[in-house]
Amino acid sequence: MKQIYENYTAEDQKVWGILFDRQFPSLPKAATTEFTKGLKLVNFTNEGIPNFEKTNEILRGLTGWEIYAVPGIVEDGLFFELMANKKFPATTWVRKMSQLDYLEEPDMFHDVFAHIPLLTNQAFVDFLQAISQFGHEWIEDEWAIHLLSRIYWYTIEFGLIREEGEVKIYGAGILSSAGETKYSLSDEPNHFEYDVDKILETPYRKDKMQENYFIIESYEQLYNSLPEIKSKIEAKLKQGKEAVV
Repeated sequence: MKQIYENYTAEDQKVWGILFDRQFPSLPKAATTEFTKGLKLVNFTNEGIPNFEKTNEILRGLTGWEIYAVPGIVEDGLFFELMANKKFPATTWVRKMSQLDYLEEPDMFHDVFAHIPLLTNQAFVDFLQAISQFGHEWIEDEWAIHLLSRIYWYTIEFGLIREEGEVKIYGAGILSSAGETKYSLSDEPNHFEYDVDKILETPYRKDKMQENYFIIESYEQLYNSLPEIKSKIEAKLKQGKEAVV
């Protein structure tokens, strides 16, 4: 499918602007510098919903990635296949004014505002592409996908990063939520150093703010952890099969 830009209503554009203005003031202090830099590179503002074609021209020139329009949440096989091929699946619909404070299914503000700016960072997208290739390889193994989803959840969606001694946000699930932006950096939840073993042993819930967050030191650290992620998941799969036998 395609983004049909002229179909956006005045309310759609207003909702985007409101959500942008709610979140933007907290970003210079709370978000990773790579996100705020990426936001400028892809020209996202409060003045209008991003045009995928224009954004893709920029992304292709920077990292070779692009936004791929989808109607909503896609099944795992397609999700991993698209990202293994440098295509980030994003919905084109925007929440209604009545849904500003709560939305069960991610809309374009989450998919685009929160995810796309970091697609300008090479180490980050290399990590994203690699774990997607793992997912594509393991798609027939439900337990492998479940374990991999924990890696994705605690990095791409809800990851924190330490920059110049301060903890910042890079996870899109946090960056699209004004409430979780404040909460994730507070003393309320648990904060752990990035640890593949611990992440693989830590379940998560989608219906509430997170109890646990993991802090990386750099995007290169994420990328360099790929062999460990693959070997640790493969070891757990082998243990599971041996237990069944």
